[in-house]
Amino acid sequence: MKSCTYLLFITSLLVSGCDIRVLNPQSDTAEAQSNLIYFSFLLMLLVLIIVFVMMFRFVSKYREEKVSYEIPKQEEGNRKLELTWTILPVLLLIILAVPTVIVTFNQSPNGDVQDGQYKDAVHIEVTAKRYEWQFTYQNGMKTVNELYLPAEETVVFHLRSEDVIHSFWVPSLGGKVDVRPDQENTLVLTNMKPGSYRGKCAEYCGTNHTLMTFTTEVMPEDEFQNFAESS
Repeated sequence: MKSCTYLLFITSLLVSGCDIRVLNPQSDTAEAQSNLIYFSFLLMLLVLIIVFVMMFRFVSKYREEKVSYEIPKQEEGNRKLELTWTILPVLLLIILAVPTVIVTFNQSPNGDVQDGQYKDAVHIEVTAKRYEWQFTYQNGMKTVNELYLPAEETVVFHLRSEDVIHSFWVPSLGGKVDVRPDQENTLVLTNMKPGSYRGKCAEYCGTNHTLMTFTTEVMPEDEFQNFAESS
């Protein structure tokens, strides 16, 4: 018991040093992903509760109160129970698969971006290299390890690496996307809330991987325009 207490204490100290919150959605994109995580967790929690209730019920009802050497009578199978524990997991998988597929396809817009669906959005070129992030805006302005975005707008990131595979991730704004040297990937973020957020590379890329972080400033539209025009 003491060893478990020590383990929990050490784990809490390690986790307390992490200042990036995953389930803190500050955009429509991140909110859809967070809702999917919560839905999956609740569904799995429901399954866990049912299993534990049945287990405790079985242990309580069929526990052996006295030693018996009699061979129990062979019981035939129960067709209803067999159908239940076969069909129910399939239904649960379908219930989980439908929103998962919807969110996944809605947030995998490479084809839609190439077809011009987001031509009126703000487009930003993201170049990753060991060990920094470079952001190029539509007016040609560039920043390093500092990303500036307009609030309540749709932003399309065009992601490419100059060396190895990296991973672009701003947890509060959306899920991570691989940044590859051999192809361009895209990420679309919509309706972001103003604030300062941490971003990082979520793919181990070398000895100084932990230093590959950046700050993200989401500002009102007028402030973003002033920022773009002042450069």
